[in-house]
Amino acid sequence: MSDGAGARLARQMEFAAELDKLKGVLRKTTLGSGSRVENSAEHSWHVAVMTWMLAEYAPQPLDVQRAMAMALLHDVIEIDAGDSFCYDVEAMRTKDEREARAAARLFALLPAEQAREARGLWEEFEAGATNEARYVGALDRLQPLVQNYLSGGGSWKRHGITVEQVVERCAPIGDACPALWEYAQRMIDDACERGYMCGAGEVSDAGEPEG
Repeated sequence: MSDGAGARLARQMEFAAELDKLKGVLRKTTLGSGSRVENSAEHSWHVAVMTWMLAEYAPQPLDVQRAMAMALLHDVIEIDAGDSFCYDVEAMRTKDEREARAAARLFALLPAEQAREARGLWEEFEAGATNEARYVGALDRLQPLVQNYLSGGGSWKRHGITVEQVVERCAPIGDACPALWEYAQRMIDDACERGYMCGAGEVSDAGEPEG
């Protein structure tokens, strides 16, 4: 192995080692069993599998391989920036700044062309302007919806989330994948009937969402 090839592999393996830290970034969403919260690596894997599995419902044309790579990389920045709970107004105010700093450090660990590719996929996801980005963005919203439903309310109950907040958060699913939005709406309606989230004007004992 040449010195150049060895240096390249060393950078790739440094990034691989850094990825291990994503397993320690805890989200607010619980597992479907409700036994514990999931971590960001588990979330990214779950979204990536859904990206492959549900591609027939995505906007077309779609590069499935590119979308899967985007799903796997979209939360890498949380190694530095942490997970920003989407219903936490204060955390969301600083999200873009924290994540931009994280992206600059983390993707730079890779060899130059891979760094450009990885950061480009993350920026494409954030911009939401391509079919792949809109599709992965929809699944990024659908996955925690399913988790919260399966766990009997999960983070919705724990943080006093209302049905209006959930609908607002999940509505972009409809712009990208109408069939998945119809499914999500049925799940939201059933969750309301089961008392998994607060209704209009209700105040939960959980108080304000945590950061």
